[in-house]
Amino acid sequence: MRIGFFDSGIGGLTVLAEALKRLPDKDFLYMADTLHVPYGTKPKEDVKAYIFDTVGKMMNEGMDALVVACNTATSIAITELRERYSLPIVGMEPAVKPAVEMNRATGKRVLVFATPLTLQLPKYYALVSRVDDMGIVDSLPLPELVHYCESLQFDKQIMNEYFRSKLSNYDLNDYGIIVLGCTHYPFYKDILRELLPAHIEIVDGNVGTVKRLHALLNRYGIAGGGGSGNVRFMCTGNEPAYIDKMQTALAFLREKDAMTETLPN
Repeated sequence: MRIGFFDSGIGGLTVLAEALKRLPDKDFLYMADTLHVPYGTKPKEDVKAYIFDTVGKMMNEGMDALVVACNTATSIAITELRERYSLPIVGMEPAVKPAVEMNRATGKRVLVFATPLTLQLPKYYALVSRVDDMGIVDSLPLPELVHYCESLQFDKQIMNEYFRSKLSNYDLNDYGIIVLGCTHYPFYKDILRELLPAHIEIVDGNVGTVKRLHALLNRYGIAGGGGSGNVRFMCTGNEPAYIDKMQTALAFLREKDAMTETLPN
């Protein structure tokens, strides 16, 4: 069995890393639309065309299921992708609902980091309107962060200065949770953890997405093995250097996971 993962760049690797932990008996195809990354600062109709073109290329490679490992792409195209293709398709959305539920009793607010395009789309407004009955959700666009991530810019001093600048107008004592609403952003979870006050939790949608994928595979009757955790990387620009970057980035994420799992409680 092969499961496809699609993103504009390396962000979806944060979801793939979770899938490799939870679904080790599957094989994976990871496709990055390197010709058009980032999506979050581009016009909606252009991005929709990029998505359908790239997913079409993936379908030609053969897949049993597809994860749209990109919040922006999910908001723009998930409904039409499900109408066009009959295989199981899982999308992403910012983890606003669990964040609101976690903060319900604390009186603290929720701050959502996301791309400008995600925050402008009706799907995001509908999500917040549906779950934020207490009016505690604020949203912060971070248009530069995908560029930083794609450049593998993880220098702590540079990124601390960036996040401090973006958060300078916020009283962080008012917040209990920050939601990472783009799959690129979890690459910065460790940096954020050191920068933010200790009482703030950081959440993303990766675990929930992989759980939904597993449930959907069961529903379709295709949850069996048939793989060994093999990952094939592709990108629309066909750049060998980017394939190397994806392999390096995934190894970085898996090494961080391994270190976290071995730390004492």
